[in-house]
Amino acid sequence: MKGIGSMGKYSIKDLEEISGIKAHTIRVWEKRYKLIEPKRTSTNIRYYSEGDLRHLLNISILNSHGLKISVIAEMSEADIRKRVMDLSIDSNSQEGQIDNFIFAMLELNELKFLNMLSGNIMKMGFENSVEKVLFPLIERVYYLWQTGTVLSAQKNFIHNLIRQKITVAIENEMQSTVSSGARIIMFLPQHESFEIELLFYDLLARKENLEVIYLGPYVELNDLRIINNSKKADLFMTAFSSPQSLESINTVMTEYKGMFPNTPFFIVGRQTRCQELKYPDDFSPITSINEFKQAVQLIKYSE
Repeated sequence: MKGIGSMGKYSIKDLEEISGIKAHTIRVWEKRYKLIEPKRTSTNIRYYSEGDLRHLLNISILNSHGLKISVIAEMSEADIRKRVMDLSIDSNSQEGQIDNFIFAMLELNELKFLNMLSGNIMKMGFENSVEKVLFPLIERVYYLWQTGTVLSAQKNFIHNLIRQKITVAIENEMQSTVSSGARIIMFLPQHESFEIELLFYDLLARKENLEVIYLGPYVELNDLRIINNSKKADLFMTAFSSPQSLESINTVMTEYKGMFPNTPFFIVGRQTRCQELKYPDDFSPITSINEFKQAVQLIKYSE
């Protein structure tokens, strides 16, 4: 049984995938401490409710903050929730925050998600919240989707909320700054549609006073050539996030290098972190805000 097969019903494997707690450990907590109790279908198949999942995530958060399971087992469910709420306000624990965001996604609770995000932004600032919390959250959601634990609709729900936040930040930046630096053309290749990370770097580029031309997803190579003939780029930036072979990504980068031999490329996306790619000369993987800012400064100095 998968969580996506019946909304609100989760197998022990689903609980393991979502919480990060091994199934064996969950069973030990069940038997020894009675922390959660599975229910059974009419055909005697064990399953867990959304309440069980929420309770397990709360236990995981407290345990990750140093509370022993034996101590947690003595607490009431209300006390556990209150302790987690206090931690969510006072703590900078990344894992605890991500767990809370995950459950907001499972509930499709937009207000809860946005309130938590606003709290993060107040404490950490927008850029750090995106890099330290939202990007790891996206990675985890993507993994849960790949394993069939969450619905595509739930994944899209969280992506759209994050995308909206970044888009609003870009619009505010466009109104408050005038670009005067190098021109960067940002785009996603064919077969790529995940643009949250590229959008975030659009925002950072504007803050660095670069002139940004953002083309969005599914940009064909010939279209890129035509646009570059009209608005010549000082720098290109693209992303590889969808599952594909190392060979296919290397082939695409070789095509870009052949068409734009003298123009630097910045590469972001999940694949740059997961695979050992063969980057052509002047192609640079960007994996953090600081890397991007340093690389932009080098471009500025070389003008």
